[in-house]
Amino acid sequence: MEVFYSIDLSIFYFFNHTISTSFLDKFFSIITNVNNWYIAYLILLGILFSKGGRTGKIAVLGIIILITVTDQTGYKLLKEFFERARPCNALSDVLTPLGCTGSYSFPSNHAINNFAAAAFFSKLFPKYIIILFVSAFLVSISRVYLGLHYPSDIIAGAAFGMIFGYIFALAVLKIIEHFNNKQNLNSSSS
Repeated sequence: MEVFYSIDLSIFYFFNHTISTSFLDKFFSIITNVNNWYIAYLILLGILFSKGGRTGKIAVLGIIILITVTDQTGYKLLKEFFERARPCNALSDVLTPLGCTGSYSFPSNHAINNFAAAAFFSKLFPKYIIILFVSAFLVSISRVYLGLHYPSDIIAGAAFGMIFGYIFALAVLKIIEHFNNKQNLNSSSS
């Protein structure tokens, strides 16, 4: 266990100390803040809902339910169960451009939610896989850079999010298939 913690700390300090610059402080502070993304989320979901047909409408409903489930599971269940202190609370020399909160660290909800969305949308719309996972990675790694999470918090959150995202995508695809089959039956019987 000590070996894993040592590796976790080494990677943490690489992002939090070694590559620390004022440019990255600003960059990661902007992309980590979910409030900076709400307008983009609303526009993209609105376009998907209005222009994406049945698939778009079901995908919008699916992502809303998915993020609600992953966010609450991570925040209310997993963090409360593991009660791991954030590095900025546990270590004395952490660089914290945004300050530090008192909430728990493991797993990272930013990683859970962003990787859940990436897995979900990449299954439904595979041509966007690279942008989805690069975005999820950057938002997640920002949490390590900013001193708010250990790399293991990100890895666990990403794994948890991808599993849930994949399961939800399969469910959405089954629902879409059901509606398409129903429509085909109605078309052939008329």
